[in-house]
Amino acid sequence: MTPAYGSATLLLIAALAVAVLLVLIIVLRMHAFVALVLVSLATAVAAGVPLVDVPTISIAAFGSTLGSVALLVGLGVMIGRLLEVTGGAQVLADTLVSRFGEKRAPMALGVAALLFGLPIFFDAGLVVFLPIIFSVAKRFGGSVLMYALPAAGAFAAMHAIVPPHPGPVTAATEIGASIGLTLLVGVVVAVLAWFVGVYLVTTSWLGKVHVPIDDSVLTGGREPDEGSAPAFAHVLGILLLPLVLIGVNTVLTTLRANETIAAEGGVVDAVIFVGQTPVALLVALLVATYTLAIRRHSREEIEGLLNDALGPICAIILITGAGGMFGGVLRYSGIGEALSDSLADLGLPLIVSAFVIATILRVAQGSATVALTTTAGLLSAGVTEADPSSLQLVALVLAIAAGATVLSHVNDSGFWLVSRFFGMDVKTTLRTWTVLETTLGVTIFVLALGVWAVG
Repeated sequence: MTPAYGSATLLLIAALAVAVLLVLIIVLRMHAFVALVLVSLATAVAAGVPLVDVPTISIAAFGSTLGSVALLVGLGVMIGRLLEVTGGAQVLADTLVSRFGEKRAPMALGVAALLFGLPIFFDAGLVVFLPIIFSVAKRFGGSVLMYALPAAGAFAAMHAIVPPHPGPVTAATEIGASIGLTLLVGVVVAVLAWFVGVYLVTTSWLGKVHVPIDDSVLTGGREPDEGSAPAFAHVLGILLLPLVLIGVNTVLTTLRANETIAAEGGVVDAVIFVGQTPVALLVALLVATYTLAIRRHSREEIEGLLNDALGPICAIILITGAGGMFGGVLRYSGIGEALSDSLADLGLPLIVSAFVIATILRVAQGSATVALTTTAGLLSAGVTEADPSSLQLVALVLAIAAGATVLSHVNDSGFWLVSRFFGMDVKTTLRTWTVLETTLGVTIFVLALGVWAVG
């Protein structure tokens, strides 16, 4: 639609909308999903969108976001659940610790968490790895942080920038980045950022902050299956399968675009189809189901396991969809375009703007997912106008994710998870976890700048 107001008025509406959103979530403790829907509708009305069109526009934006996000997140969390209950996480950790050796046990735990963090969310991964972390810490002694932070930081890195996690999927969808390319580049960036911003920082500094080993926090949740555990190669193969399929898809698609191979061909079409991100994850889920779970559980039990895996992510998916609704309203009303013009007037490059806006939202309201989705929506109009390359779009996703990672503090649920699980008071958590998240986010942003320059 043609903007109803000038740029200054639209930017004021946007600022008020974000401020109201933060007040509703932080001060009034309103659920983020409800707050996002309410603010989206109010913003559309305030920006001059005809009342009759507000529901249609809002629902369309909500639905388009869910169409891209819900399928990937659901398949990913199912894979993670099957690997959890069949002992896959324990196999990864035990094998890597034995191969890396005692002195590199923190690296082994981090590498295991990076692998297991492909399909599983930060909080779920941390819960699954708690007994592994405490077991290794008791075996080798010292501060529990030397073993806990590399693993927790690995889950944070994967959750922030690698699909099928909801944040990067939503950000990529909002700005038109390829999810497959985001996954491939994101894995590389996550590993590098983890090594520099997490592992080196932990082993040289934060891991020396003494926190005694106290595993009393462990609860009586479901334990991994007893009996024969899956082989390390088996678990690793399941985790790498979707990456390989998506990678082949990306290569073949690129070759077709460059006219290196024919534009038509049944075999290539089939391979490209299987390498689409949802299909690749579905293939990995089927392989995990029929090579891991079916040997240990009845079909009814497997159905229950997968059903239980979906329950906890409903809120995350709905919040993500509502964030997409907010972004859609911002685009349709012309607010996004006004913001991009204003940032251009300030002389800030688009990728720097992405990091700055996401950082402000992250610090203000705590949720990385809300920061990611809101920032992507605010920038989407500017991205369209700038017309960056496919690789630069991925760099923007990384920059947004970097800003949404830094400065985790008391308004972030992850802050309290880490604090509670590892027996730290608030001051110690600020000295360690907050610092770690910041070094991780800054490292991701530096790598994003490199990707942007190359693209």
